[in-house]
Amino acid sequence: MDSGQPIAAAPDVRERLKAIVRTLAETIGPRSYRDTASLAAAADFITQSFQAGGYTVILQPYEVNGQMYRNIIAERRGTEEPDRILIVGAHYDTVEGTPGADDNASGIAVLLELARLHAVTRFRNTVRFVAFTLEEPPFFRSRQMGSRVYARSLKERGERVEAMICLEMVGYYSQEKDSQSFPLFWLRWRYPSTGNFITVVGNSASEPLQARVRDGLKSHATLPVETFTGPWWIPGVDLSDHGSFWKEGYSAIMLTDTAFYRNPHYHRGTDRPDTLDYSAMAELAKGIAGALGALDQLSNAQH
Repeated sequence: MDSGQPIAAAPDVRERLKAIVRTLAETIGPRSYRDTASLAAAADFITQSFQAGGYTVILQPYEVNGQMYRNIIAERRGTEEPDRILIVGAHYDTVEGTPGADDNASGIAVLLELARLHAVTRFRNTVRFVAFTLEEPPFFRSRQMGSRVYARSLKERGERVEAMICLEMVGYYSQEKDSQSFPLFWLRWRYPSTGNFITVVGNSASEPLQARVRDGLKSHATLPVETFTGPWWIPGVDLSDHGSFWKEGYSAIMLTDTAFYRNPHYHRGTDRPDTLDYSAMAELAKGIAGALGALDQLSNAQH
């Protein structure tokens, strides 16, 4: 399949997403930095899922406080411009004591499904689907965060990252009025009060990428899409792994259901699989699959 062709989500996408979330949040359970056996089980599950799609899988182990953790990279090398890299990533760890269905089994489920949808795509650029470890506190915003370790290694090797898409809590949606809150009070007049949309979050340097991802989502999925651009100090803007790429000078955006601005189960034991909207997640997976193909085409057209 050429990366420019539209991708249709198969009828079983919803059930596949649900099965992945249940495996991570129920079968494996809490995956904090202290839950080393569960974190390793999640890493093995993700690795095997990538390998089942025919991907070359690279592990990036690193040590923190005497314990080994690992990022998982599934790569499809580009056919025309392999030195140009597109990255889609999500973290697979959780806050201690939480099953982490939305945070962030939802992101991993969409990541794995996205890789499956693109299993036979011939990308012009190199595409990497990356599962990061240690996104949650106490490592958040630190140099030990899995995505920071990875982004720093890319910078040290001089790799040309064209774009990074972060999937952070993408499964919780509501059709109830006033189910959406905001970091700044005046934003309630700019955005819907019903939390049924996905948000594309970026900084000023990533605005071109943000617009392309937004347009790609709108072209390939029916899920409502909003965008937000702001500095890191607005609570939530650098919420996840995209912030690590900003720190290394790369263009990156976050796709999110807005986390604690919408989901009442954020960082709680009630963040369980039955609280998620798998139909919305299926639409999102289809939309990102199409957007990624469009990014691959555009990147080559511009160079």
